[in-house]
Amino acid sequence: MLKVSPKGLVFDAGSARPAVLGAEYDGEGVNFALFSEHAERVELCLFDEDGATETARLDLPEMEGGIWYGYLPGLAPGQAYGYRVHGAYAPEEGHRFNPNKLLLDPYARQLTGEIDWDDSLFGYEIGQGDLSFDTRDSAAFMPKARVVDPNYDWSADRAILRPWEETVIYEAHVKGLTMRHDGVVQADRGTFAGLASEPVIQHLKALGVTAIELLPVHGFVQDRHLLEKGLRNYWGYNTLSFFAPNAPYLKTGQLSEIKDAIRRFHEAGIEVLLDVVYNHTAEGNEMGPTLSFRGIDNASYYLLSPDNARHSFDTTGCGNTLNVAHPMVLRMVLDSLRYWVQVMHVDGFRFDLASTLGRESAGFERESAFFNAVRQDPVLSHVKLIAEPWDIGEGGYQVGGFPWPFREWNDKARDDLRGYWRRDGGLRGRVSQRLLGSPTQFHHSKRPATTSVNFLAAHDGFTLWDCVSYDNKHNEANGEDSADGHDNNLSHNMGAEGPTDDPGILHGRERRVRAMLASLLMSQGVPMILAGDEMGHSQNGNNNAYCQDNELAWIGWPGRPELIKATAAMIALRQELGLASRRFAVGAGHGDGVADEAHWLHAEGREMGEEDWGQDGPLGLLLRRPARADVLIILNAGDDCAFALPEGDWVLRLCSAGDEVTKDERVEGEFTAPGQAVRVLVEA
Repeated sequence: MLKVSPKGLVFDAGSARPAVLGAEYDGEGVNFALFSEHAERVELCLFDEDGATETARLDLPEMEGGIWYGYLPGLAPGQAYGYRVHGAYAPEEGHRFNPNKLLLDPYARQLTGEIDWDDSLFGYEIGQGDLSFDTRDSAAFMPKARVVDPNYDWSADRAILRPWEETVIYEAHVKGLTMRHDGVVQADRGTFAGLASEPVIQHLKALGVTAIELLPVHGFVQDRHLLEKGLRNYWGYNTLSFFAPNAPYLKTGQLSEIKDAIRRFHEAGIEVLLDVVYNHTAEGNEMGPTLSFRGIDNASYYLLSPDNARHSFDTTGCGNTLNVAHPMVLRMVLDSLRYWVQVMHVDGFRFDLASTLGRESAGFERESAFFNAVRQDPVLSHVKLIAEPWDIGEGGYQVGGFPWPFREWNDKARDDLRGYWRRDGGLRGRVSQRLLGSPTQFHHSKRPATTSVNFLAAHDGFTLWDCVSYDNKHNEANGEDSADGHDNNLSHNMGAEGPTDDPGILHGRERRVRAMLASLLMSQGVPMILAGDEMGHSQNGNNNAYCQDNELAWIGWPGRPELIKATAAMIALRQELGLASRRFAVGAGHGDGVADEAHWLHAEGREMGEEDWGQDGPLGLLLRRPARADVLIILNAGDDCAFALPEGDWVLRLCSAGDEVTKDERVEGEFTAPGQAVRVLVEA
């Protein structure tokens, strides 16, 4: 049966299907499908090539199960489109339908244009409260979705599937990593083309990282309040589209640019992980704009206040919370994840504020619908999955609370290692936990010793160099009187606040940074390095650079070459020794012939006693490793001191304080453990 639109376009009911959401091109036409449980009518709006002029508006003719759909023969890739959804405008019941607002398809694969902030983008009349109703057309100010051609020749590209115990992660920003690199062609900087350029890939290979974790690349919104202050959303944690990439990251404007980049990383042996934001969207709370989900079906896509459905229920601190407990919203998230794995070939994901994804009616549940769906999924269960294990809601801090196969960011490792190298007292016991992969948090429920993702710095907070250069945050550039950003930085300026020409201070800073990196890279678990930390990148003390899309946040190449060399040597030694293990180490005297046996040594050469843990001083970890050479790791945050070696034929392999970090020197008896340094010895 054929249905004819007012513009002469003809729907083919026989080819229409509700099973595939979004706009799917099959070589002969396009199937459009949109979920809205509470809608009364859905209009598909077609636009000209540049998305400026609406060329047709027609009702999707079919609906079942809340999915509105129709098939239009003859449409081709490149077609721009959007939706207008009709239904009740009843905010106190949670419904905010307004067909005057053009809406972005949640399944859009590509976007054209950017939001041009205008009051017509809001479903209510600005200044009249959110119960009012705005009748202005928002189409001229909205980006449009584009139909895409799914075909791409992946040739021999295969997933790397690198074991977790061999994984070293590098957290980076597509734009920030490339904008100041003289070796990257000017026109490619800030894009995927620049990210996958030869100079960048060669740096990562030489460094020895095995996975690059990209800050959000999904289409995100430039916040109105930031633009009005002359700032821009840099990090990208303000997602509007879970399938389409952020258009400014594409030099060519084509999706193939991302696929080309991922293929190049794979050829270099580097996996690509995406930082994804499925906990909230860019529409904010009930006072925010109507751009997509709010106008499609506010009561289905978002969690609403149980006391008054007019208001959003916010556990993210970003205004709203995506309702992943709803089966169709959960499906959208899973479809998005599978799309990026199957179509774009990414190797895994880091989930922002992942505790929100586990929230059920009774609070956080490690057996939530989302986690269980991912664990049983034949595609997603095979890729790398990392949780940021907290949100701002009640009971949101869940470090150690996620199910296998999820790994977790471990802020306890960050804080304890920072405090230890700052010479805070009483941290011997906690640092011993971090060296073993934090078994107190993660050694349960059959989880492996690679569960903890250890880091010293991440995008949010001080860079590693700023940790040794500033006592206090300096966020004045953000325009909030430095009230933003957290205050517990566990940093120390070592004698001067910020940049200095004092050679003694500079030497001390680099020595401490090396020691911190060495303790990170010699720990069990999975290490993550913030891009730029290997070269001493500074953000001038700004610990919340989310709105600094400029040289303050962009990585300053070439940085400190000796620090880069030292970091690469440490990573190489970690891999050479096979230091990370799937199994948690067992205590002294509990060896089972498979797991490493951990012995804690005092500087006097004896096993640490109960009374020793409350005192300060160097700490030695002796790993007795079945079928492999034993390893002794010595951390000394204090002054130089003598350390008595256990019996054996020992070879010094690493000293973070030396000009040459990696060594090959036989040592015996009592030797010097230099202060502010890590030493690693291997039994010959």
